[in-house]
Amino acid sequence: MKKLFFLAAVLVFASCKKESQEPFGKPTENTTEASTEGESAEAKTSEELGKEIFEGKGNCISCHQVDQKIIGPSIQEIAKIYKDKKGDMVTFLKGNGEPIVDPSQFAVMKTNFPVTQAMSDEELKAIETYIYSHLK
Repeated sequence: MKKLFFLAAVLVFASCKKESQEPFGKPTENTTEASTEGESAEAKTSEELGKEIFEGKGNCISCHQVDQKIIGPSIQEIAKIYKDKKGDMVTFLKGNGEPIVDPSQFAVMKTNFPVTQAMSDEELKAIETYIYSHLK
C-alpha cells in the first residue's frame, strides 16, 4: 500500500511539474519606475525572489506548503531542521548534500534536482532566504 501511494505521489508530482516548467536563465523583471524623490525603485529582495521561484518556475509549492506536509515536509519544518542542524540548503538543492529533513522522501525530491541544478547560486540562496523567513 505504501509503495502504491508513493508511486501515485511521484506520478502526480511529475505531471504537475511538466505543465509549469519555464526556461531557466530568463531574466526577472525589475521595475524601474521613479519614486516621488526621483530615484528608481529597488530590485526585488532575496526573499521576494525566493518566493517567486518557489511558487513559480521551481514548482516547489506543489509538494511543500508553509505549515503542513503535503508530499514533502512543510516550509516551516525544513527551515527549523536546517537551522537546528546547521545544514546547507543550497548544497542539498544542487544535489550535493545528504537529506536531513525527511530522508524517506529523498527519492521524490531527487527527481527535482535537474530543476534546482539549473538554477543560479543567487536563485538557490533566494529560495533558502524565503524558506528561512518562515521560522517561528
